Amino acid sequence: MGYLVDRTHRELTEAELARIAATYHAWRGEPGAGEYADVPGFCKSATLEDIKSHGYVLTPGRYVGAEEVEDDDEPFEEKMQRLTAKLEEQFAESAKLEAAIKENLRRLGL
Repeated sequence: MGYLVDRTHRELTEAELARIAATYHAWRGEPGAGEYADVPGFCKSATLEDIKSHGYVLTPGRYVGAEEVEDDDEPFEEKMQRLTAKLEEQFAESAKLEAAIKENLRRLGL
C-alpha cells in the first residue's frame, strides 16, 4: 500500500487510510462497521496462541502472510526462457541506443 515519497518514506492515499480505518472498526465490532475478515497480505486477527507459537515476535508478515497472486498457468521453464529472450532483445536495443547517443555527442564535439 502507499507510494514511496523517497527511499525511506511511504505515503498512504486517503482511500488506503479509509480502508485501514474501516478494517480496524470492523475488527473492533463497532456498530455499522461491517463484519471483519482476515485478508492475506493485509490483515489478520492473531490469537495469543498464534503469537506465542511465534515466540512473541510481532512481525506482521508472520501472521498476515502474502496476498494471493493469480497464477498465469505458464510453466516456469517456458516463462523463464521467454523472459530471458525478451531481456536479450532489450539489451540489444539498449546497446543500439547507447551507440546512437555516443555518436550524437561526438558530432556535437563532446
